[in-house]
Amino acid sequence: MRYTLVTLFPEWFDSPLAAGLMGKAREAGVVEFSFANPRDLTTDPHHTVDDRPYGGGPGMVLMLEPLVSLLRSLPPSRRGRMIALSPGGRPFTQELARELAREPALTLICGRYEGFDARLFDVLPIEPVCVGDAVLNGGEVAALAVIEATARLQPGFMGKEASGEEESFSNGLLEYPQFTRPEDFEGHSVPETLRSGDHAHIAAWRREQSLLATLRCRPELLDTAPLSWADRKFLASQNRFRPGKNLYIALLHHPVLLKRKIVGTSSLTNLDVHDIARISRTYGLSGFFVVTPLEDQRRLLKELLTHWTVGDGAASNPDRAEALTLVRPADSLAEVVESLTASCGMAPLVLGSSARPELDKKGREKRPALPFATARKSLDKRPVLLVLGTSHGLAPEVLAQCEGVLPPLRWMDSYNHLPVRAAAAILLDRLLGDRS
Repeated sequence: MRYTLVTLFPEWFDSPLAAGLMGKAREAGVVEFSFANPRDLTTDPHHTVDDRPYGGGPGMVLMLEPLVSLLRSLPPSRRGRMIALSPGGRPFTQELARELAREPALTLICGRYEGFDARLFDVLPIEPVCVGDAVLNGGEVAALAVIEATARLQPGFMGKEASGEEESFSNGLLEYPQFTRPEDFEGHSVPETLRSGDHAHIAAWRREQSLLATLRCRPELLDTAPLSWADRKFLASQNRFRPGKNLYIALLHHPVLLKRKIVGTSSLTNLDVHDIARISRTYGLSGFFVVTPLEDQRRLLKELLTHWTVGDGAASNPDRAEALTLVRPADSLAEVVESLTASCGMAPLVLGSSARPELDKKGREKRPALPFATARKSLDKRPVLLVLGTSHGLAPEVLAQCEGVLPPLRWMDSYNHLPVRAAAAILLDRLLGDRS
């Protein structure tokens, strides 16, 4: 495979490309490297390659003329597919590494300073690629990561070809733990399975350990990894910490917004209670509070729960009965918070939900929405109470009591009027997902 490295600092690559397997592959002709420096195509005495950004701001931006002239001067067979290492690019994954490894030639363009003039991607077919969510001094480190990941997939690069496909991320999962001699070290032994000589047993153990490592360290990879039913069953048996246990829902019927944005009280509905209870049980929540100040509504709720949890409904539909045991009546949101504080030993983090952003009288956002990732992390530290509004949503005074408000669902579409039970399912899935 032929690599062309476009960089202001070609000397940076001297040691990495000469060491270890990369050096041997280079000597054997498996990989080939050439360098191109934009400074070589400048015409001024100072060999200037950067300039101040339009609109002001700190730092300098790489100039177009020398970079474009250099790239256009490369023979097409040497240039191949052009990749710019940029934080605003497509994430670099093992899948993308495989895709790039099939190319006969790659040109890797290393950014510096504040990055590239955005018009670079308009005038040339260059693909921006990002190797990670961290700030680097330049694209050379990122380019080396792309080189390592793609070169090792070339025939003849690895000492054993199977090694390239038995690494972390190769099958969408992290790699299983590895061991070598001595058999015992400071009281820690190599697992007995690996010493058994039973290759089928060893393969099964390694698969399970790979699944466990991914669950513990990179659980988001499980969303896209190819998992069998046996894999899923194993993960479910091992996933002892269920963040849903720290999550509660309160379905508020007062104070909520009615038509014409009037604050008032909505009616309790059978469908909301049933469906949100089933959703809560599916995602492993510890409680579902139905909040209404109206005595007749609470009496209706009590009759409904009695029928389905201890009456005739419990015998005919035990799954429904199990879900409805999560339901707890309450007069007010304050009562819910007080109850959870007493039972959990600490006050819950109260999160609101709304189909619209909170705006002040001048149409400005009162506070930024709380990202789902931030709310998810809170489940590791304290109980979280998610408050849902019936009718047209929570009243402003309720939102003011919340420590944070989750982002509106479908906020980029003009029509955003989900029923509360559908919103509950989506919110819980974004907070908990398959790993709840």
